[in-house]
Amino acid sequence: MAASTEHTQKLTLRKFSDGEHQWHDFKGQIFNADHSHKCPTYVHRTPPCQGSCPSGEDIRGWLQIVRGMEQPPAELSWQEYAFRRVTDANPFPAMMGRVCPAPCEDGCNRNNVDDFVGINSVEQFIGDMAFTEGYCFDSPPPLRDKRVAIVGGGPAGLAAAYQLRRKGYGATIFESQDELGGMFRFGIPGYRTPRERLDREIDRIIELGDIEVRTGVRIGQDVSIAQLEADYDAVLWAIGCQRGRDLPVAGWADTPNCVSGVAFLDAFNKGAMQVTAEKVLCIGGGDTSIDVVSVARRLGKVEQLHEKDRPEEVIGGYTAHDAAMAAAREGAQVTLTALFDRPEMTATEEEVDDALTEGVTILNGVMPIALIKGDTGRAKGLRLAKCEIDEKGLPKPIDGTEFEVEADLIVSAIGQAGDLTGIEEMGNEHRLINADRYFQVPDRPGHFVAGDIVRPHLLTTAIGQASIAADSLDHYLKAQDPAHRPKVDVHHFNLLSKLNEQSLAPTEYDHTQAWGTSAADFAVHNYEDRATHEIIPSDALFLGHFGQTPRNRREAAVPSAEEVLGHFEERHHGLADEAARAEAERCMSCGLCFECDNCMIFCPQDAVFRVKKDRYTTGRYVDTDYSKCVGCHICADVCPTGYIDMGMGG
Repeated sequence: MAASTEHTQKLTLRKFSDGEHQWHDFKGQIFNADHSHKCPTYVHRTPPCQGSCPSGEDIRGWLQIVRGMEQPPAELSWQEYAFRRVTDANPFPAMMGRVCPAPCEDGCNRNNVDDFVGINSVEQFIGDMAFTEGYCFDSPPPLRDKRVAIVGGGPAGLAAAYQLRRKGYGATIFESQDELGGMFRFGIPGYRTPRERLDREIDRIIELGDIEVRTGVRIGQDVSIAQLEADYDAVLWAIGCQRGRDLPVAGWADTPNCVSGVAFLDAFNKGAMQVTAEKVLCIGGGDTSIDVVSVARRLGKVEQLHEKDRPEEVIGGYTAHDAAMAAAREGAQVTLTALFDRPEMTATEEEVDDALTEGVTILNGVMPIALIKGDTGRAKGLRLAKCEIDEKGLPKPIDGTEFEVEADLIVSAIGQAGDLTGIEEMGNEHRLINADRYFQVPDRPGHFVAGDIVRPHLLTTAIGQASIAADSLDHYLKAQDPAHRPKVDVHHFNLLSKLNEQSLAPTEYDHTQAWGTSAADFAVHNYEDRATHEIIPSDALFLGHFGQTPRNRREAAVPSAEEVLGHFEERHHGLADEAARAEAERCMSCGLCFECDNCMIFCPQDAVFRVKKDRYTTGRYVDTDYSKCVGCHICADVCPTGYIDMGMGG
């Protein structure tokens, strides 16, 4: 979203709209001319970027560290401190900074000023810095006497092993593939998730110790569920969704050159498929379908391909291409179809733009009607029609709009399901595993679940679910009831932890009666934490404080249609230190003080003052002298971040 004239016109130096001159609620009516019976209270809330992040990252927190506002402990550089903060929720910053579709950026309040903060690009910077500098995680606590079996070594399984080890639990990861990584490795092409960085982020987790890895082992075939239950204190299912959904047209399952997007990408990522077909048609509209068509354009075709080397033979696992075939590549015709018009496609706008640049043809608002088969039983095309979406969300073909698209390979990327072979008892009718709100498997004590096998969604969702499941496992293994999940269930800035880190923790409270706490050392004066149940909207900010500042964009290697063949250079090139810090400075610190001094400058009574340097830390920059405050509410009006509320008292 680019800066626009509309944004400029909307920004004013006041918080009210034209025509508003009366308070509409009782609390507002307490104001009387230039004073009231209210005084400022410093209220911490969750910014919408964090509220939109399925992993629950403290995004504002690590942006504040990168920009230099929140200072690290003496023994850490700001780069490593930012790494520690981001990996509290997500141990894969280098990966997620590259491939996450960034719902946090959609939620960013800065969209109401000019353009969102480039959260992904700063996260990639942190992850790449950790790779370059060799950062490791803190040493974990001593090992407890309980051990967990984790079935699946993808993003959810690895994130769960990481969070469990930080709580003192060892784990054994059972992975059916020969390598860990799951969707990171086998579902996303390497030019989006560079393998050396992926390997390092996985190794960093294993290096915590007491995380055993058993690859090439399939639960339900090599090891039974009963054996897991006998050998471990709990089981976490994180098997992902390794099977694509068939296209709902007659004859799909029996047609050899009709394959799933999951299988297509798996064959490519394992190096088995070096070329594809002359005419590739993919049905989808989401990120997986974009990866399919982008890979197909890079692989191209080979003239006079032998029958045994057809891509469906490789995808089916019956053969593998010789790497020398790459030298004979020629461009392939690649088409993507989607039910929805472009604005409603689930793939990110950037990925769709890149696919078009690379020469992919995209047909929007169409649905498949029937396969067109040749005499050999292979598909030679697909009949489609323009469609409309009914009130139930189902596509309906529009009469008289049918047309055909020729294809030598048809790929279905319309959804995924789990492979429950041998463990059918765990699944439901959708080939997924049921979960309650604590990510326990209902009616299966000791069994937990996380990731796509709950419901196929984003990688960041799988990582967030793994964190919640680890919390639930912790309570289960301690024979405790599950912890209540807060309304805003993310990793929050914690003022008490920060005070402890800076040796500024409150003193012990002797529980004697005390009137007022402004001069007491046992209480954090004038502060309220509502972050667990409130997200701060843009209309609670003073947007007039923020000037329009262009986003610091990372470079992207997106080849043209003429350059795409054989182009496997990494997609995103990260920001340099200076650009990363400049981008972090665009963060508006919604819901937490960022030390702009407005409240002090504009206070007519000099009632707002900076705390002394030896008592200062993030979140404790200013305080109020209630003996001077007259409740004029100017400080709250000019606070850019919405950190000041007018509360009762004085």
